Amino acid sequence: MNENEGFTLIEMLIVIAVIAIVATIAVPNLVAARANANERAAIATLRNINSAQLQFQGQAHNDNDADGEGEYGYFGEMAALIPPRVNGAQAADLIEPPSLSGAFRNVQDNGLGAGVVTRSGYVYQMFLPGAGGDPVPEDPAGGPGAGVVDDDLAETLWCCYAWPVSKDTTGTRVFVVNQTGDILATENNIQAYQGPDGGPEGIAAYADADMTARLSINELPAPAQDAGVWRPAR
Repeated sequence: MNENEGFTLIEMLIVIAVIAIVATIAVPNLVAARANANERAAIATLRNINSAQLQFQGQAHNDNDADGEGEYGYFGEMAALIPPRVNGAQAADLIEPPSLSGAFRNVQDNGLGAGVVTRSGYVYQMFLPGAGGDPVPEDPAGGPGAGVVDDDLAETLWCCYAWPVSKDTTGTRVFVVNQTGDILATENNIQAYQGPDGGPEGIAAYADADMTARLSINELPAPAQDAGVWRPAR
C-alpha cells in the first residue's frame, strides 16, 4: 500500500493562523520603526539644510540687490538646479560646488503651484520672505518664479518645513528650521499635515503672522499660527 504524506487541513489552518498572528504583531512594529527612522532622517536633513544656507549666504551666491550682502536661497539654487540671483537677474552659471546634495535638484510641483522636494518619506518646502515678511514658497522650477522676494529681508530670514508623505505611515511629526538653527517639532495631531499638497503654510510655526516674528517654542512668546505646539525636536 502507498502512503500519502503531507499536511492535513487542520495543520494548514493552524499554520495560517500562526502566520496571521505574527503578521498582526510584526507589521505595525515595522511601520513604526520605519516612521521613526524617517523622522530621524528628516531632523538630520534639516540640519544639513541649515548648514547649506549658512554656506550659501556667507559666500553671497545670491546678491540680487547687489549690495555685497548675500541672501539665503531656495533648494534649486543651493543644489545647482538653476543659477543664483545676482544684480536683479539669474547668474550665467550654476554654483560650483553646490551647497546642497543633488537630491534637492528634484524640485516638483506640489499640485498647488509651489515647489517641494520629497525624500525618505518626508516632504520638504523652503520659504523666503517677501514684502513685510510674507512667506514666498519656491517655484516648481526652482527659485522664486513669479514670487517677489524681499532681498533685504532674505539676507537674514528663511525657513524650511518637513512633513510626512503619509501621516502615521512614513512619519508622524512635522519639523521646521529657520535662520536661528533651532529645529522644532509638532506632534501633528491637530493639523494632520501630509502629502505634497497638504503641508504647513509658511507662517505655521511662527508666533505672529509673518517671518520677521520668532518661531513659537512651547507656545512662547505666543501660540503658533497653526494652533499646534512646537517644541525642540528630539
